[in-house]
Amino acid sequence: MHNDADVLIIGGGPVGATLALALRGSGVAVTVLEARSAGVASNDQRTLALSEGSRQILQRLGVWQALTPYVTTIATIHISQRGRLGRSIMQAREQGQEALGYVLPYAALANVLDQKLAECGVAQVLFDARAVGLASTEYDAHVRYERDGATQECRTRLAVVADGGRSLNELPGMQRDVREYGHCAVVGTVTSVLPHHNIAYERFTPEGPVALLPSGEHGFALVWTADPAEAEALIALDEDAFLSRLHQHFGDRVGRFTSIADRAAFPLKLATLRPVTGPHLAVIGNAAQTLHPVAGQGFNLGLRDAWELAATLRDVAPDAVGNPETLARYCARRRLDTGGGIFFTDFLVRSFSNDLPGLGTARGMALAALDLMAPAKHFVARKMSFGANG
Repeated sequence: MHNDADVLIIGGGPVGATLALALRGSGVAVTVLEARSAGVASNDQRTLALSEGSRQILQRLGVWQALTPYVTTIATIHISQRGRLGRSIMQAREQGQEALGYVLPYAALANVLDQKLAECGVAQVLFDARAVGLASTEYDAHVRYERDGATQECRTRLAVVADGGRSLNELPGMQRDVREYGHCAVVGTVTSVLPHHNIAYERFTPEGPVALLPSGEHGFALVWTADPAEAEALIALDEDAFLSRLHQHFGDRVGRFTSIADRAAFPLKLATLRPVTGPHLAVIGNAAQTLHPVAGQGFNLGLRDAWELAATLRDVAPDAVGNPETLARYCARRRLDTGGGIFFTDFLVRSFSNDLPGLGTARGMALAALDLMAPAKHFVARKMSFGANG
């Protein structure tokens, strides 16, 4: 059975849904394959950190207003290193922005995007559809997927993999390079006795960074970097022991921690796909690049991938969406932003996650200098908000 589409998006999460919505009114026929069942995203406990650029994308898609009840703004970012002098404080009002970032539940974003897709009818969305194979020809791409106990096939001018790399391990003509950092991220939601005042904390330690992102009135989304053995031990601790260890590790800036929920751990790595396009094929989001969460760049890079790919496709006729020239223009639009995001994140991890002699003092001096230099602070804030092209 063949179901033809101009663009077939593999993955209906936030990145894939953003691409589909951004193609609204373009004349391009879009089909979305989503492995999860309808509504299952409501059970996802992850927390996302959105940049100002991502907020603007979601506003242009017409979904930001529906998200505001779930959003916690980041008005200040406090950067420091444990046991060393030097710190930097960035404030939204100093940068002429309403916020430096936004924190919201993954489930809220996924549900709002699902609803918007259903309302506007921009795409045919097939839930419970898992891609199992992809092949390209000179003229189109063929995607095999499993649904309702049967294997089906769709022929498309352009297949876009936007599912975080979960369904297709190998893609024709593409190679995935993986660098393991040797650490895990312990994540969860913590509360403290003191209000967060919309301050996000990034604290660097020799074992790796620990981040607290404001979420709700007294809550924080926690990202705690640890070696694998310690991460396993932290997950196994009872609540009181975990909170005591966190207080000892992070310090007293938000007072005593009072609860922890939704603890999980996952290995940290840098994974990049080269190239990210092929004959009638494009790969975007985490399927194209998976970054360390230290700078909160990965998800925002993915949203910009989707937005820029849609902008490129809207400039051509539907029968040209998978042409080599079209995909080459997309790659050119993304090269600086993607490369800059990968370099910046990897540089932070390598520079701030060790305790080499003299390096701690140099880091402290760099943070202190950044705090005193308004142009440098503005530059960093712009890049974090809008990427390398900002």
